[in-house]
Amino acid sequence: MISTNYLVIGSGVAGLTFAVKIAQKFPNKTITIVTKGDEEESNTKYAQGGIAVVLNEQKDSFAKHIEDTLIAGDGLCTPEIVAMVVKEGPKRLQELVAWETNFDLDSNGTFDLGKEGGHSEYRVVHYKDITGFELERALLKKVHQLPNITILPHHFAIDLITEHHIENKETDAVSCYGAYILNQCTDKILTIKAQHTLLASGGIGSVYGHTTNPIIATGDGIAMAYRAKAVIKGMEFVQFHPTTMYTPEGGSSFLISEAVRGFGAYLRTKDGHRFMLDYDSRAELASRDIVSQCIDSELKKTGDPFVYLDCTHLDMAAFKKHFPNIYEKCSEEHIQLEKDWIPVVPASHYLCGGIDIDKNGKTSVNNLYACGECSRTGLHGANRLASNSLLEALVYSHNIYLDLCEAPKVNVPENIPPWNDDGTSIPKEHILIQHNLKQLQALMRNYVGIVRNNDRLHMAIKHLNLLYEEVEELYRKSKITTALCELRNMINVAHLIIQQSLNRKENKGGYYNISNIKKASK
Repeated sequence: MISTNYLVIGSGVAGLTFAVKIAQKFPNKTITIVTKGDEEESNTKYAQGGIAVVLNEQKDSFAKHIEDTLIAGDGLCTPEIVAMVVKEGPKRLQELVAWETNFDLDSNGTFDLGKEGGHSEYRVVHYKDITGFELERALLKKVHQLPNITILPHHFAIDLITEHHIENKETDAVSCYGAYILNQCTDKILTIKAQHTLLASGGIGSVYGHTTNPIIATGDGIAMAYRAKAVIKGMEFVQFHPTTMYTPEGGSSFLISEAVRGFGAYLRTKDGHRFMLDYDSRAELASRDIVSQCIDSELKKTGDPFVYLDCTHLDMAAFKKHFPNIYEKCSEEHIQLEKDWIPVVPASHYLCGGIDIDKNGKTSVNNLYACGECSRTGLHGANRLASNSLLEALVYSHNIYLDLCEAPKVNVPENIPPWNDDGTSIPKEHILIQHNLKQLQALMRNYVGIVRNNDRLHMAIKHLNLLYEEVEELYRKSKITTALCELRNMINVAHLIIQQSLNRKENKGGYYNISNIKKASK
């Protein structure tokens, strides 16, 4: 049994930023960060693009950034939230600079701003093509300077502790008092009691298998919150990144940043046709949902497994300076960008929905906050504007910090029981877990992908229910393993995506259902 003032689940930009601020404010209080991989492994680490912030007010404005965000969100953003996040951006960026985070500068010593799909101006602050990696480095350095923060890597959060786990605790309201945590090095399950818990657990990309996310992105925070009866919204809005490097075997895919299209790259079919001009006047700079749907349409028409991204006409010296990591990866794959096109395909990239929170990061469960990709704030609506996600995480981690500075003390019950695995045994058939995982991922790609229809969604539910029953039975009988818990979480997340897809009766942003088109035409 461990007691802490603040439990943070996840070690990306959202969790680390909050931890630094609350630790500096309350040096006598303890902050415990648990993360299931290495401390630096998170979705943040793989963010290539940058942070969208209005800095050049001669050319740009808050009003333009707000409008771009609202257009991308296709009518489903919360306008006051969009305004709040956009206007807070410059302040949060200056904090990162003060914490010695590096960003690219131009010859005048000012921020070298990039432009990405959906943006009307150059406003993306970045560090080469590894902005997330640099953020993670700077934040972890700051965390390690604060003695009241403890990071527990290779610790997997199994479930949130609520009244459900406590004897004689009858109440209509649901409160969170910490979490049960698996130490993956010892296989021991810890009970961590906390006055306040922050879910900063990242995304859900592994549910689809083909993803830009790391393999740890299995929707754990959303699934735990769902089982704790938190409100979950917007799960139908899964954003697919249009351009990831094609690999026949699938799995975690290398992302070709949207900034490459902002830099001037063209999308082409194998015969060289620049097809985006057929669909949208913005061509390659249309928003992600449009570009992904157009690529999907081309692939369905031709039967080809991928399209191409053409960089051959670009200034290659400038390209290498802006995108050294991408250039190096292409070289490793024997793609010479001076003369070769990059084979690309859309892949699961970002979830615009998640755990519903208010402007202070509060969920519907007492003492439980959420931040980053696992949360649903109202900023993204039906489709996230490029480089707004790191911005959102910075703003909301700050809001949660401010809210908790004024929060009353929480009395954590004394009678929280340890994890009970009596009558369970170590699962002998690990092959079953892997088999069911591959089935789930194929199901989601084939039935719940970029373009959906109700028939496929109903078929997906039938298949998913069979998987659910099999995995729940295995869970009841088995001692906890990370692989089993991740599979269980991904099944919960898949259920939410499918059910909320069926509930949406109109196409918006990243959600496109052919059945809604047919209904509208009638």
